[in-house]
Amino acid sequence: MNKFDLKKKAIELRKRGQTYSEILGQVPVAKSTLSLWLREVGLSVHQKQRITEKKIAARLRAIHVIRNNKIKRVEDIKYGARLEVPKLAKDPFWLTGVILYWGEGSKERKAPSSVQIANMDLNIHKIFIGWARKYLEILDTQLSYALYIHPTGDVELAKKYWSDGLNFEVKRLKIYYKRHNPKTNRKNIGTNYYGVLKITVLGSIPLNRKIAGWIEGVVLYLSPLM
Repeated sequence: MNKFDLKKKAIELRKRGQTYSEILGQVPVAKSTLSLWLREVGLSVHQKQRITEKKIAARLRAIHVIRNNKIKRVEDIKYGARLEVPKLAKDPFWLTGVILYWGEGSKERKAPSSVQIANMDLNIHKIFIGWARKYLEILDTQLSYALYIHPTGDVELAKKYWSDGLNFEVKRLKIYYKRHNPKTNRKNIGTNYYGVLKITVLGSIPLNRKIAGWIEGVVLYLSPLM
């Protein structure tokens, strides 16, 4: 088929309300050439509506494929993690860290989440950091620190408490002030109040999914004892 016949066929298909993708499947030319051929082709309201509907349907199919691929990737990570549990569960430190994260860590629900843990207890954070270094193989540069504290607290004392206790430079600590609620009878005041520290492992969404698989595996592993 020569170029003239190809152009004629492309115009006929366009007048029937076919999309560029549909036409390119039958007329083997570059998209730029097709666009040049069809730029003056008028379409009826019905034809325009059909093309719009086809484009929307194509986008929805693409979204569906992307979503299914994501679900499969997540499930593959979790499945692989569950298989590791029978061997890892014999290690008390590993098991302690998984259960600690199960209770205190951030989980993926409606949206992806990095590995995060927030608590007022210094020892919980010490265990978490040691556990994450050993079993998640994270680097210190991946750790981000944020302090949530009431304005009435001693911020400088709290900064020193956390940075000294966890051995990181105080300049890495971000400060967020909690909104004061005068109706709340708070007990966390005085010299022993250091706020709540949140540790985030940067770039750790896949790791959080792995931990989720570990947690699921631990439940299965311990189920005979329940």
